Amino acid sequence: VAGCLVHEDRGSQFRSGLFQDARTRHGPIGTMGQVGPAGDNAAMESFFALLQKSVLDRCQWATRDELRAGLTTWIERTITAADGKTV
Repeated sequence: VAGCLVHEDRGSQFRSGLFQDARTRHGPIGTMGQVGPAGDNAAMESFFALLQKSVLDRCQWATRDELRAGLTTWIERTITAADGKTV
């Protein structure tokens, strides 16, 4: 997990000591920045809302490997479709 980006907003769950301690222990990079332009946050929230609706809410995943494969497939197809490229 070290080095991965963790999208954060200013919600209480991301500011909690428990979350901050876990983030420090496992090494992901948090994205919570200064108060200001919300453009980057809006794009990430849109992405995660679409991910939730298109992948996570549609299936019960038996294992983490199945979930990982489903997420990877969806992301690759979504990005490929947006770029107009084929894999």
